[in-house]
Amino acid sequence: MNLNTGLSRSIRKHLFSSGRCRTISSVFAALVALGLIILTPARMWSQVSGATLSGTVSDTSGANLPQAQISVTNTATGVSTSTPSNSDGFYSVPNLLPGSYEVKASAPGFSTAVRTGITLTVGAQQVLNLTLTVGQMTQTVQVTTEAPTVELASSTIGGVLGSTTVVELPLNGRSWTDLATLQPGVNAMTTQMSYTSAVDRGLRGFGTEMTISGARPQQNNYRLDGISMNDYANGGPGSVLGGNLGVDAIQEFSVLTTNYSAEYGKTAGGVVNAVTRSGTDQFHGSAYEFLRNSALDARNFFDGPVIPEFRRNQFGASAGGPIQKDRTFIFGDYEGIRQAKGISVLDIVPSADARTGLLHYTTPTPPANCTAISATECTVTVDPSAQKYLPLFPMPNVAASTGNLNSGFFSFAGNQIVREDFFTIRMDHQFSQKDKMFASYVFDKTPFSAPDAMDNVLKSSETFHQQYTLEETHIFSPTFVNTVRFGFSRVAADIFIGLSPINPVAADATLSAEPGRDAASVIISGGNFTALPGGVLAPSSSTIRWNSFQGYDDAFLTKGTHSIKFGFAVERMQLNRVGASLPGGVFTFGSLQNFLTNIPKKYQSGLISTLTERGYRQTLLGGYLQDDWRWRSNVTLNLGLRYEMVTVPSEVQGKLDNLPTISSATQTLGNSLFKNPTLRNFEPRVGFAWDPFKNGKTAVRGGFGLFDSLPLLYQVMLIEGTSAPFFEKGTISGANLPRLTMTQTPIAITSCSGTLTFNGKLHPP
Repeated sequence: MNLNTGLSRSIRKHLFSSGRCRTISSVFAALVALGLIILTPARMWSQVSGATLSGTVSDTSGANLPQAQISVTNTATGVSTSTPSNSDGFYSVPNLLPGSYEVKASAPGFSTAVRTGITLTVGAQQVLNLTLTVGQMTQTVQVTTEAPTVELASSTIGGVLGSTTVVELPLNGRSWTDLATLQPGVNAMTTQMSYTSAVDRGLRGFGTEMTISGARPQQNNYRLDGISMNDYANGGPGSVLGGNLGVDAIQEFSVLTTNYSAEYGKTAGGVVNAVTRSGTDQFHGSAYEFLRNSALDARNFFDGPVIPEFRRNQFGASAGGPIQKDRTFIFGDYEGIRQAKGISVLDIVPSADARTGLLHYTTPTPPANCTAISATECTVTVDPSAQKYLPLFPMPNVAASTGNLNSGFFSFAGNQIVREDFFTIRMDHQFSQKDKMFASYVFDKTPFSAPDAMDNVLKSSETFHQQYTLEETHIFSPTFVNTVRFGFSRVAADIFIGLSPINPVAADATLSAEPGRDAASVIISGGNFTALPGGVLAPSSSTIRWNSFQGYDDAFLTKGTHSIKFGFAVERMQLNRVGASLPGGVFTFGSLQNFLTNIPKKYQSGLISTLTERGYRQTLLGGYLQDDWRWRSNVTLNLGLRYEMVTVPSEVQGKLDNLPTISSATQTLGNSLFKNPTLRNFEPRVGFAWDPFKNGKTAVRGGFGLFDSLPLLYQVMLIEGTSAPFFEKGTISGANLPRLTMTQTPIAITSCSGTLTFNGKLHPP
């Protein structure tokens, strides 16, 4: 029987800074959750990626045995770590590489006890109590078993996914983070926009968004080898395709859903904690290829008579082994994707008659500005400027009717090309019994290209991720161990960038409404016409560069029956972005005849001269103390306190604006967005684990904690990047409205910061 009861409380603080015409700063505290939960077996996880094995050594009468020698050996690498039990018979061996272990315990006057088949998982703190019998040390009592599955030392709720599960479960795309949804309380967001749709998808991050225990996707922390790998949107990591390759490079990972201890920070949701695979004392390797193609696909409802092409080749190889036996090991993995995927697109475009100025109507009178030639037909004179834009609307090529004789369907299969290259390497080295280290490197580059909605322009998005990790563990004494870790994570994203024209008209500079651009975007209201994205340089796009420099120090101290952990974390975050918002302008027409006669209803555009790169900066500082106290032989108390703060976001050129209060009449400019609300972020954590029957088969667990949602750079990146006066975007309607064909006459546009002057080719009526 296993009964795990969890009691959790979370207080989440939100601070938002937003505004185009104004910036509003507020602090919002919300969502208090308090409950009792009955769950499946779990283990306790520590912030380091390695596992901790601890327990009590006793004789057959139950008396504790001090100074018993404990030896823990990794059966795959042969690396051994030794420690004596203390005066209370308690021992602890921290930061062990996940894997299978053999544990030996010996003491004068007692037979040597050997336990084999002990499996330690990523970040777990496993309890293994040992009993020695009276006899000679040369006598050995060997037991082949597994570590207990009932957690007797922690209130943390979560689960572990081992390498067998990660590698062998069928995964479409082989993204290992998708397996997190196997844990209770973890759900993937299924309403995300496609990465092919528009710039907005990339600005939210390309990784799969997951909610853990009801928290927002941006409140989770994803860790690989102890380094946070959250992206620029503070979301889950992922390439343009949305996944994380490297299934063969992941040893295992855990998902912590609630009640995690004080060593975990930068999260008010859940923690996904993974560790890369290391080499062993024997050389092993594998190679594979997975193939999918359209020959096995059914016809989509919107497909033409021929099913669009689909080819996906996913292939790779991995290998690992010793460089120096029992001391130095290496492991590497490569995985690639080559994908060509045809997606059927159905547009509503002007009909052949409409392009000549012949319109059909069903109302008693013809539309305005249209001369009737019969009871159902009227004509307009097509403006020369509109005539130049019409080739950007493809001719209808589908026989079915839209229900409107002035429009028709255009269908095509847009070919999406993706090439992804993923590579990771890890090296482990044991300097001595007291000193070990490892280093790992991750590389992932994924360019994507596809035509726009009208098959006029080839668009591209590309993601590039690198991560470096270096960790060293030193045993200062049998009761004190320290781990120091440094990491660097970089994500580069070029989102929805125009590559080249498919239709030559899309690069015609004479159609531009803004300097250095080409055909503007066009929206025709009425008739459900598909919006025209514009030329190569017209739609919104974004380039983002994210750098995260991280340092951690975690210490493990054993004092009596107290397993004490304490440490600190620092992360320096840099986020650079150039966001082109409506750089080519957008014309909105109230009807098809207004488009044909070049009478727009509204014009919107960003002022190109104010489009500059923003460089946001922020630093996170955290410290914690955690005491897992074996208060009674069957009761463990988990007592912890964390302090974590971040600096107020700044911009390297001071290009930030804010309203100090909602009622403020003027903006505050520069690096003074708000008073720092995180300076008082003290987060206590309290939990217990109780074995009521003292047989190791039943556990009752509970916990309480405060978790803060930090105001990070992603919350200011989008709004501050398009806010006045550092970036100007305006709308013209009514008088002085520009037309499709422009001249060099400047025109004034009123915005929230005053009057803007567009020096592009704008033409007054």
